[in-house]
Amino acid sequence: MTDLAAAMTGEGCRAEPFGEDHRAMLIAACAEDRDIWAIYSSSFDPDHFDESIDALSANPRNHVLVLFDGDTLAGMASFLGIDPARQTLEIGATYYRPAMRGTGLNARVKDMMLERAFSCGFRRVEFRVDRRNERSQAACKKLGAVREGVLRADRITWTGHVRDTVLFAILKDEWPIAGAPAA
Repeated sequence: MTDLAAAMTGEGCRAEPFGEDHRAMLIAACAEDRDIWAIYSSSFDPDHFDESIDALSANPRNHVLVLFDGDTLAGMASFLGIDPARQTLEIGATYYRPAMRGTGLNARVKDMMLERAFSCGFRRVEFRVDRRNERSQAACKKLGAVREGVLRADRITWTGHVRDTVLFAILKDEWPIAGAPAA
C-alpha cells in the first residue's frame, strides 16, 4: 500500500511532504495574497506562518504537502483529520499562489490527492469550506463533490469570526467522476 504522506505526481503537478527546506519559499508564496487569509481558519501570512504551519504539521492526523506546477512552487494542501478507522479524511488547508489560480491546477492537484487517498483505502474524502469562500465552493462542485450541508457556527477563525462551514464529500465509489480526468 502506498503511504498517504509520500511524495506524489499527477498530470504536470507534484506534491512533496512539507519539510524545513520548504519553509522560506512557502512563506514568500503565502505572502503574495495577504488579503485571502481573512476567509481561512488559520492565517499563513508571514506574520502567522510559522505558528500556523507548525501547528498543522504537529498534528499526527494531518499531512502537509507542498505543491508544484512542473518545477514552479504553486502552494500547499493537506490531508487533514485522517481517520483510518472510519476510512475518512479531509483535503484542506489549500492555498495557491495568485498566478496559479484559474489555470486548471486545482483540478489536477485534487485528482492526484483523491487518487492517493482512495488507493490508500479511504472511502470518503471531505472538503470543508468557509461559507464566505465562494471560489472554493465552486471548485468543490467542479470536482464533482456533493454539497452535504452547512455546519452552522462550526468554528472560530484566527480573526475571531464565527464561521459557518459548507461540507462537501466524494465517496470512493463515486470516483473518478464521470468526465473527470483519472489521476
